[in-house]
Amino acid sequence: MANTTSIIEDSSVLSRIDRAILIVERFFALISGIAIFILILLAVRSVGGREFFERPLSGYVDWIMQLMPLIAILAVSFAMRDGTHIRMDLLVSRLRGRVLWTFELVNTLIILGLMILLTWGSWAHFDRAFDWNAPLFSRDSTIDIGLPIWPAKILVPIGFGLISIRLFFQAVGFGKALYFDEVAPSAVPLVVDVAAQAAAEAKAVGSREH
Repeated sequence: MANTTSIIEDSSVLSRIDRAILIVERFFALISGIAIFILILLAVRSVGGREFFERPLSGYVDWIMQLMPLIAILAVSFAMRDGTHIRMDLLVSRLRGRVLWTFELVNTLIILGLMILLTWGSWAHFDRAFDWNAPLFSRDSTIDIGLPIWPAKILVPIGFGLISIRLFFQAVGFGKALYFDEVAPSAVPLVVDVAAQAAAEAKAVGSREH
């Protein structure tokens, strides 16, 4: 599937920072993909054990709880940069010039503020679960097999923190585009029109066939 946005890369400092962040985002996305694969294996093991041996995987729900932040949080920043997350482009695609950059900047700053609050709140949530002096450093654990919960909880502020960093530099990029009235700024998601999306889809399908 072709992306609904594109990223222009150049030799600017902002673009180099964007590509450096992308390295971390790709690594996190890889971890998320591996976590999904592990979840599938656990499901097969649990269902197969119940069906054939009358012995499902012990703590199956507990393991799902541990894997959920890996699956749901870590790859969000990569999807934002890559343009594969859900964007409501009906209005944005009709805007041009400084009006577009103002809209994108305000929107990005609002989301950045929200993500900073979520990062702070999720870190406080982790801090309540972590204790250096407790067994396995954990003040709480899963219900079934007693897995420490803090490893899952710390992944949330890490993922939210990366999203916040991504949003901050996107805000810088949109602010730069607004100030200099740039046509195609680098290191920010640019909305691709329907014709370009269709061409990208056709190219992607053609490359797979060959």
